[in-house]
Amino acid sequence: MERDREGQGGETARISAARVRLATVLLVLFAAMLLYKVLHAGHLEQTALFYVGLPAFIALSVSVRARPRSATGTALASVTIGLALAGPLLNEGVVCLVMAAPLFYLLALIIGCSVDRARQYRDRGYGGAGRAHAAVTLPLLALLLAEGTGIYELPRDSAATVTRTVAVSPAEYEAALAATPRFAAPEPLFLRAVPFPRPQRAEGSGLDVGDARVIAFNPRKGLGIGARPTPRAMRLVVAERSAGRVVFRIEEDTTLARWLALGSAEVEWAPAAGGGTEASWTLHYRRTYDPGWYFGPLQKYGMEQAAAYLSDTFAAGARR
Repeated sequence: MERDREGQGGETARISAARVRLATVLLVLFAAMLLYKVLHAGHLEQTALFYVGLPAFIALSVSVRARPRSATGTALASVTIGLALAGPLLNEGVVCLVMAAPLFYLLALIIGCSVDRARQYRDRGYGGAGRAHAAVTLPLLALLLAEGTGIYELPRDSAATVTRTVAVSPAEYEAALAATPRFAAPEPLFLRAVPFPRPQRAEGSGLDVGDARVIAFNPRKGLGIGARPTPRAMRLVVAERSAGRVVFRIEEDTTLARWLALGSAEVEWAPAAGGGTEASWTLHYRRTYDPGWYFGPLQKYGMEQAAAYLSDTFAAGARR
């Protein structure tokens, strides 16, 4: 009988501890959503204070306050729940969540592992080693948080260039550039796997300075409850024109504005040595998201894939 009571008491204690952890996680996620609103109101939603600070806040809070057996597992689970709730409750888009998820998980993993390691040191009587571990992790986290808040920032302006040799004459390629674009589904895996905006139709033609193109993209569909599709479009104007070169300046953009600031698209074409045409597409853009060590390479790769898609699109138009 006494053993039964002890078993029931242990089970009750485990259930109570689990409930406390669950309540702590929910309170932390609620506080994180309030923090999101504060950062958004302060126009800091694209800084490292958001993309580093928010997952760090969740991971640190649940790891320290919930007192789980594995801080790492609890931190990762909490971030997963937070990402799942971000769409319907904060009306975030799929692209933002997909792009931010690896960063959120990385920070949760680093902080969770740091807390677990510090506890192991403490339990083994090596409290000094645990404090030394924290003395390295916390300043590094503070340094990451500071980017884009006015303390420091990494270079933002960048360009992505793709050069292809296509089996058409320079005159045919120029004619394709002058015509109204016709877009097909993107072939690069990155552009197909991530739900980036896709061009659906275009208006406008010509390569004289002042000639314009208006490209309509598929509507943005936020994940918020009751969210309605938002139209997206981009307006480009020919800003510079010379033999074998044209520069399209982006004057209006409701397509990539949440992702980066696209400034211009520069196209150069010339006869290739082995026949055909050598065409180069360069997209000039400005990174608007922090931290730069994460979003910089990611956006660079995305712009290279977009330049390759544009090059293939107009090469196909020249062959028609």
